[in-house]
Amino acid sequence: MKRTLISIGLILAGLGSVHAAEEVTSWSCQESRQFKTSGTAEKIQLTWESKTIEMSRENSLPGSLRYKNTTTGHDLVVLGNKAMLFNIKTGTRLADFCQTAEMKTGKLPHLFAGTEPFVQQ
Repeated sequence: MKRTLISIGLILAGLGSVHAAEEVTSWSCQESRQFKTSGTAEKIQLTWESKTIEMSRENSLPGSLRYKNTTTGHDLVVLGNKAMLFNIKTGTRLADFCQTAEMKTGKLPHLFAGTEPFVQQ
């Protein structure tokens, strides 16, 4: 009986972490641009123009988070009050002054949860 309860508890705990990682967050940017993110503070999936791009956290300046996909060239820089999306292969800024609904109320971006964004890694 105890093993069954422990197994059920572990399964439910695992389902809870999968659900949290699948939460999708919408970002609104200048010029009516937008994208969505899901994932964790270390690896995110960015949906831009109907394409989902896997991105990994990179070292960044203190006070920011940076996610890159070197294959596609996508580079997301997240500050406390905005984010910017670049394509480093083409040297273009794809989206500027992007915010989540929470950021518009003065809260930090959800990606900062569980991280130390104000300390260089």
